[in-house]
Amino acid sequence: MANNVFPKPNKNYEQWAPLFLRLIIGFGFMAHGWAKLSTGSPAGFEKLLTLLGVPFPHLTSWATSIIELVGGFIILIGFAVRLTAIPLICIMLVAMFSIQIHYGFSSVKTIGLTAQGPQFGPPGYEINLLYIAGLISLMLTGASVGSVDALVVNKKRSSSLT
Repeated sequence: MANNVFPKPNKNYEQWAPLFLRLIIGFGFMAHGWAKLSTGSPAGFEKLLTLLGVPFPHLTSWATSIIELVGGFIILIGFAVRLTAIPLICIMLVAMFSIQIHYGFSSVKTIGLTAQGPQFGPPGYEINLLYIAGLISLMLTGASVGSVDALVVNKKRSSSLT
C-alpha cells in the first residue's frame, strides 16, 4: 500500500513521521503550560493540586507549568527530544494516575444534550496515553527531519568532512 502512495524508490519517507509528532505534541504541551501561566501565575492549578493533596502545591504548580511550556517548545523545535520527553512523560503519568484514572478511558464523555449543544463530563486518561505513546515514539526515533538535533548532526558531519 505504501508503495502505491509513495512510489519513488530509495526515498525515506519514514523520517518525516517524527516531525508531525513533534509539532502536535510540542504545541499541545505549550498550550497547556501557557493556560496555567497566562494569568500571571498557576494559582488555579495550585488550588487543584492542594485539593488533591499533592505535596508542595505552589512549587509543583510552577514546575509543572514551566516544564510543559518550555518542554513543549523544546519538543516542537526538536532539541534534545529523548531527554526532554522524560519529565513530560512523568507529568502525564502523574496527571493520569491522580486525576483522569477515576474517569475511565475515554477523553470525550457526552453526559447530556441541551438546546445549546452537548454537555461533556470529565476526561479520562486516553489523551494522557496518546501523549505518552507519542513521546516514547520520539524517544525511539529521535527528532528527525527539520529539528535542531538534525541540524547539529548535519553540521558536525559537514565539519568532519572538511
